[in-house]
Amino acid sequence: MHIATKSSKIDITLEKDTKSISQKISNYLIKGDVIFLYGEIGIGKTTFIRYLINYLQIKSNAKAIEVPSPTFNILHEYKIDELIIQHYDLYRIKSEIELKNIGLFENQKDFITLVEWPEVIKEKPKKIIELIFNYEENLSRRSLIISSNYKKEIFNEFK
Repeated sequence: MHIATKSSKIDITLEKDTKSISQKISNYLIKGDVIFLYGEIGIGKTTFIRYLINYLQIKSNAKAIEVPSPTFNILHEYKIDELIIQHYDLYRIKSEIELKNIGLFENQKDFITLVEWPEVIKEKPKKIIELIFNYEENLSRRSLIISSNYKKEIFNEFK
């Protein structure tokens, strides 16, 4: 059984900190990785994903493109060289049946999978990175806790 490792609370009140953390984490991602992003509406989950995808695009000498929330589409897919990133927003998914219909973890090993609002998922993948976004101090500050049961090297970035 994998033991999860957690970071301490990371202050992401400033958007530049969210950008920096997303770029650091993107350096460790490979096909098959799954990231679950938890947190309230407007806390920065999609912003984090936008910076992560744009950084990977720029690193591959591709043009950084708009990365909108897939709330209404449920899935947006991005191809960067040979890498495909699937960005899911499960906010509107209310049942396990609806979840099965979107094929969330089909061919998971071929993609990087980013999932906002993963609370509806009952059967989580064995290997996962979880990002927990929180408001602090009467909504004036934001923090992030990173948890993973297999990507221990990520935590060296945040010591």
